[in-house]
Amino acid sequence: MARTGRPREFDRDKALDAAMTLFWAQGYEPTSLNQLKACMGNISPASFYAAFGSKETLFREVVQRYLQTHGQVMAPLWDETLSPRDAIEQTLRRSARMQTARSHPTGCLIVQGACNCSPENLPVQALLAAERERSRDGIKACIERAVTNGELPASAVTQTLPALFTTFLHGMACEARDGDKVKTLDAAITTLMQVWDSQALQP
Repeated sequence: MARTGRPREFDRDKALDAAMTLFWAQGYEPTSLNQLKACMGNISPASFYAAFGSKETLFREVVQRYLQTHGQVMAPLWDETLSPRDAIEQTLRRSARMQTARSHPTGCLIVQGACNCSPENLPVQALLAAERERSRDGIKACIERAVTNGELPASAVTQTLPALFTTFLHGMACEARDGDKVKTLDAAITTLMQVWDSQALQP
C-alpha cells in the first residue's frame, strides 16, 4: 500500500499576504469568507477561524501588515532628518510609485479598503479613517515644523496646505485605480510642490 504524504503545513504568512491582496483589490465588504478561504489555499472553516478568529480580525491584521510593508511609503513624514518639504515630496512620490505598481492591486488599501460600510461594519471603516487621520497629522506636523523653522510663513494660505497635500495624497488612490501612470502622478506632484515654493520664505 502506498504511503500517503504528510499534509502540507498551513503557511500563515502566505495566507495573510493572499488575504491582503484580495481585500486590497475588492474592499472589505465585497470580500466573502469563501473567497478568503479559497485564496488562502482552500483552507477549511475550522482552520480559518483557528488562525484568524473572524473576517474582521483578519482584516485588522491585514491592515497592520500593509502598514508595515507597502505603507512604509509614508515613513518620510516622521523623519525629522529630512526637511519638511522633502518629507512631504518623498512621501507623495513614493506613494505614487507604490500605488501604480503592477506587482499588487493599484490604489491604496487604507483609502479604498472600507468605503461606505454597512452599520455592522462601521468599526472597520473607523479603523481606516484613523489611519488616514494619522497621515493627515503627519503632513500637518511637517508644515508646522516648516513654519517653526522659518521655511514657511504663518499665513492663511499656509494653513490650507495640510488639507491640500492630504487631499492629493488620498486622491491618488482613485487616480491610480482608474489607470493613471506614475509618470502622470509625478508630474502632478511637481506642480503641487510649486504651491509650497510659492509660499516659501526666502533665506
